Amino acid sequence: MLAALSGFRRSTGPARLATAATVSGLVAAGVLSGAGTALAEDRPQTQGGATATINGLKTYGEAVIHEDGGDQRVSAGLFEMSVDGGGTLQTYCVDLHNPTQRDARYQETPWSGTSLGTNKDAGRIRWILQNSYPQVNDLAALARRAGTSGLTEQDAAAGTQVAIWRYSDRAKVDAVDPQAEKLADYLEKSARGVAEPQASLTLDPPAVSGRPGDLLGPVTVHTNADAVTVSPPADAAADGVRIIDRTGKVITSAKDGSRLYFDVPEDAADGTAQLTVQASTTVPVGRAFASESRSQTQILAGSSESTVSATATAGWAADGAIPAVSARKNCAKGGVDITAANTGDEPFTFRLMGAEHTIPAGASRTVSVPLQEDQAYDFTITGPHGFSHRFTGVLDCRNQGTITTETAQLRNEPSPATVGGSSVPDTNLAETGGSAITPLIAGVAIGLVVIGGAVLVVLRRKETPPGA
Repeated sequence: MLAALSGFRRSTGPARLATAATVSGLVAAGVLSGAGTALAEDRPQTQGGATATINGLKTYGEAVIHEDGGDQRVSAGLFEMSVDGGGTLQTYCVDLHNPTQRDARYQETPWSGTSLGTNKDAGRIRWILQNSYPQVNDLAALARRAGTSGLTEQDAAAGTQVAIWRYSDRAKVDAVDPQAEKLADYLEKSARGVAEPQASLTLDPPAVSGRPGDLLGPVTVHTNADAVTVSPPADAAADGVRIIDRTGKVITSAKDGSRLYFDVPEDAADGTAQLTVQASTTVPVGRAFASESRSQTQILAGSSESTVSATATAGWAADGAIPAVSARKNCAKGGVDITAANTGDEPFTFRLMGAEHTIPAGASRTVSVPLQEDQAYDFTITGPHGFSHRFTGVLDCRNQGTITTETAQLRNEPSPATVGGSSVPDTNLAETGGSAITPLIAGVAIGLVVIGGAVLVVLRRKETPPGA
């Protein structure tokens, strides 16, 4: 059982928060108010971008990992993912010691929510992606740069993956093919730091709140798409809630930098609503992709035109505290940051892991919830009038573990083998790294959090009005 939020309340009366141990989702955003209706909270919400299912390792060669326990031969190369709504992604692994789960679902994720967020060489990995296969598909030119006699697609993929592992996992790893090894050495030595790419599509902030009759927002669109489609809150249509710009024009299409507002009628009953934006674009090379099931973290090497989306929520009430709450993983702090903004005229008080926090009217604060590595978290926030919202996920911020011969394969892939030996196949995991004891490690980590539930919560204050 995990540490939980508890004692959420408005000043007019108490409300309780429940918790449970689940493994799903990466990030969530919600609005708390004296709402008569609640958003559907059963599915995890995300920060936006592309969501995809991994199909398997498609273009690859072989590599040898050198560890204290001996050498391990694994496949190394490009994975393929199918994007929800249409599109295909090509990715490399940046999490060598974790397994890849069959048909795992992935969400576009900021580096800060993965091991890349604390890796000083993450920018070098992006340079490798930009300067190697498949971004450079002229293999003859790539071979000349690397000083090799020639490269096949398999060599190029293997060499690129090996170079990435040297930076992502600090692994002692060599490509089996001599030409692929020369490419890996060239990429490793040539790599330079490059900034993290922007998200394909996100909304900021993901949650807003206010009074009926006011403009709730702004919610700013950030995207590399030429245009995004804006879908109004279907569940609030009867209340007349519209999505408009600052001038009052109803918005059905937006672009990067557009500022959207929820226009809530003055006579609307206390409630909540959600808007969705969607676009078709190529996801920027270097974006991280993390899984809800602890399948190994991936980094984008190539994208077709793909469907991306993002959501934002709004809540309103006639009086009292009107909080908007969102959460995101913060690997630098080893936990989850929960941000609460209060646009009401009364303080908003809640309890978190045994400590009470109060957000004054017109202020916002972020509470950092420390978690153990591999810990599943499930914070259920409840409030008056039936409001309920969950923040769920798994903290997966470190590259750790030991590759074993039990590390297995996705469909259509050969089993890995120890150098000079053979492997034991398993139909559930991919063979580009991972440990047979990973489930045990995860279970122990989850159990440890019960013992460490009394850990202090770090509270960061931002006494600035939300939406300013």
